[in-house]
Amino acid sequence: MKITLLYGGQSAEHEVSILSAFSVLNAIYYNYYEVQLVYITKEGQWVKGPLLTEKPADEAVLHLDWQSANKNAQLINPGEIKEEGTIVFPLLHGPNGEDGTIQGFLETLKMPYVGTGVLASACGMDKIMTKYVLQAGGIPQVPYMPVLYTQWKEQPQQIFEQCEGSLLYPMFVKPANMGSSVGISKAENREELENALKEAFLYDTRVIIEQGIEAREIEVAVLGNEDVRTTVAGEIVKDVAFYDYNSKYIDNKITMQIPAEVPQEVQEKAQEYAKKAYTMLGGSGLSRCDFFLTNKNELFLNELNTMPGFTQFSMYPCLWEAMGLPYGDLIEELIQLGLNRFKQRQGLITDAPKIK
Repeated sequence: MKITLLYGGQSAEHEVSILSAFSVLNAIYYNYYEVQLVYITKEGQWVKGPLLTEKPADEAVLHLDWQSANKNAQLINPGEIKEEGTIVFPLLHGPNGEDGTIQGFLETLKMPYVGTGVLASACGMDKIMTKYVLQAGGIPQVPYMPVLYTQWKEQPQQIFEQCEGSLLYPMFVKPANMGSSVGISKAENREELENALKEAFLYDTRVIIEQGIEAREIEVAVLGNEDVRTTVAGEIVKDVAFYDYNSKYIDNKITMQIPAEVPQEVQEKAQEYAKKAYTMLGGSGLSRCDFFLTNKNELFLNELNTMPGFTQFSMYPCLWEAMGLPYGDLIEELIQLGLNRFKQRQGLITDAPKIK
């Protein structure tokens, strides 16, 4: 069977996608699969690379050249990826990747793919929509305030007053549709809040401002379609005050504690909330639920990441490794979950009662 590995993309998380793709390429079982590389450039071009039948020697194989005399790739139209006997593995992070756009495109092509479907991807990617859904389910969250760019442009003073009237400093300002800590800033006063909003609006027209709290960060991995499983919670142990993009992917100034050193009731509650959030959003395949844990053992669900990183530093595969599911087996299970969901959806379409 063939796996079409989609990576790159137009979001600010382009480089993270390449790191994830190389890690996955080194763990796929090539005795069962061959892998077709398809790279999406920052400009949105789709580039078809070589067909891999064995583990690549280094990351250079992912940097496709379609312009020089010694080109190893060709530009294609997106629809040309459609092939029988193929499943797509979209290792794309951020907008135009894990927000439902690629997932909807693959649905129209009638191609199976790894990961969460259209609705859950769109809701999970949008921090504001995630908050609304979790709030409806009674899952605890830190206080927050959504802000639209039009509101900020027309009435900045009112935004400041609303924030300071309902939240306390420090506040965290985040683009609604971005991941990997891109565009996120911490604000300790009004001047910093203004700068943080300007930064966040570079990445999205919708921004969320959250109450900053003194808390540990713990994460739970989720896997499955109807039969949903969760891992124990792991903890991000930081030696920096703010776990930003550079800390995650450049400096790697973090370590992971698996399982997290928390009371058993906190572990169980985190697993319960993770499973409930995943189910409420209509999750399938995989997700990672991120929580804040205060010194009073209060648990707040921060976000649900529908395509978590798969780099060598990433929490998601490490959590499953700790549960006895090795990296290669995890990828195989994700492939089977994607195939099963595709067969189920196609069956529902084919067998649905016809309107006369």
